[in-house]
Amino acid sequence: MTVSTDQFQDRMLSLGLARVSEAAALASAKLIGRGDEKAADQAAVNAMREQLNLLDIAGVVVIGEGERDEAPMLFIGEEVGTGNGPGVDIALDPLEGTTLTAKDMPNALTVIAMGPRGSMLHAPDVYMDKLAIGPGYPTDTVTLDMSVKERVAALAKVKGCSAEDITVCVLERPRHEKTIEDIRSTGAAIRLITDGDVAGVMHCAEAATTGIDMYMGEGGAPEGVLAAAALKCMGGQMYGRLLFRNDDERGRAAKAGITDLDKIYNRDEMVTKDVIFAATGVTDGSILKGIRREVGYLTAETILMRSKTGSVRRMTYRNPIS
Repeated sequence: MTVSTDQFQDRMLSLGLARVSEAAALASAKLIGRGDEKAADQAAVNAMREQLNLLDIAGVVVIGEGERDEAPMLFIGEEVGTGNGPGVDIALDPLEGTTLTAKDMPNALTVIAMGPRGSMLHAPDVYMDKLAIGPGYPTDTVTLDMSVKERVAALAKVKGCSAEDITVCVLERPRHEKTIEDIRSTGAAIRLITDGDVAGVMHCAEAATTGIDMYMGEGGAPEGVLAAAALKCMGGQMYGRLLFRNDDERGRAAKAGITDLDKIYNRDEMVTKDVIFAATGVTDGSILKGIRREVGYLTAETILMRSKTGSVRRMTYRNPIS
């Protein structure tokens, strides 16, 4: 694919990106509550790829669903678009919350971000220790170097409230038992989620609506970059540190060009340039409504954001079906 010298026209491309997100959500809608995670994910992947290939971009998937040998997923390094347009990086999760979709549980989303070539951290498929808060706080109000208890106390201090007024979102996993214990020892509340930590991080940016002040815990590094793209548009702070369990995972980092294995990345180091971000609700959640069915129609709700302007647009798409 020949990369065009055209500039990244985020305004012109944003509605096209929304269509990509909507198509994936609508395709997976028929599998909500059907108990088949793989089929739901595949439907979203197929629709997302088809729509991406209609866009006039020379796109490369830098955050996707694994390596080339895992196709037909949208794999890391896959080229998408017509090839006639600007070179762009794409981070995506065609269905964030495959289990949530299969079980008809809240907060399943289709998620995609796009930026100029070289704008996103090429995070390997390993875990990342993540910490996020919403907008309006001094830089480094909380950091990954703080203990869990120190983070809660620091956020409460700048908010002018007690720890009991803080709610922290945590992915419900055995590895987080100590984190959960430490949070509860401060008096803070915890919102446990079973899946979908991109949505979990996004919740911090709309605390007045979601009731969540902070996100912390270990989850997938690719999802961390997607979440950072969302916060770059919505406002808020995020920090991530890659975690490696063995030499194979360290090798993945080397393949991605990462040499400092202990580096703590802030939001603007994970996403270095202005990006656009779109997410569509599949099942009902705190941020977006899920797909609505009525005779002859499916209705989807999408959030579309541009970091360059800080604009956040919510759209409802009523789609006739045969």
